[in-house]
Amino acid sequence: MSTNETDTPRVQRVRHELKKRALQVQRVERLSPLFQRVTLTGESLADFVSAAHDDHVKIILPDATGETVMREYTPRHFDTSARTLVLDFALHGEGPAASWAAQAAVGQTLTVAGPRGSFVVANDFDWYVLIGDETALPAIARRLEELPAGCRAIVRLALADAADRALLPPTAATLDLGWVDTAEALVDAARAITLPPGEGYVWCGAEGAVAAALRDVMVDEKGHDPKLIRSAAYWKRGAAAHG
Repeated sequence: MSTNETDTPRVQRVRHELKKRALQVQRVERLSPLFQRVTLTGESLADFVSAAHDDHVKIILPDATGETVMREYTPRHFDTSARTLVLDFALHGEGPAASWAAQAAVGQTLTVAGPRGSFVVANDFDWYVLIGDETALPAIARRLEELPAGCRAIVRLALADAADRALLPPTAATLDLGWVDTAEALVDAARAITLPPGEGYVWCGAEGAVAAALRDVMVDEKGHDPKLIRSAAYWKRGAAAHG
């Protein structure tokens, strides 16, 4: 069961019943040099809910010392009728989640919890700005797939490898797309954006300091409504709980 917590008429927080699911690996695909896709399956996915592009589930697994750790990932695709959930892993560093994904094989099990809630943004804004580094690519890709024709999307992404950049899917929205090579360069890329007329929504996902700087650019420098921006720290430099 879900409950709604309305922030504005077109932006809602939706709470879901928290549920753990023991799932099996159905398929493993190396999408690009950086990304590995793992498709999970299990009957408990029959009531899986993910109402927003930047939802996250927690994967629960042991680290190198045998201690249980949890990491957060975006549900890239899900199909309740087929009982499948797709997660895309960025294989950077030696963290427990990236290490697990790199060796994942059909038949292995993985415990997944959530999503605990969703931050649902309406599809009828005049425009959307989406900015992120590689950790935000699954969320931005899902958002672009979900936006209907007639929407305007301005996207800035930090990915250096052309093979990784090719993972961004087609979209029915009118797309203004720009790439940079590093997450730090996203701040200058955001500063160079001219926000269109009308009412828009800004979404950012990146390293903590970069996410904070992106919010400052949009709100303090460009005067964007602070109620119509979500800037998420997808990871923090030097923190162990990433990857």
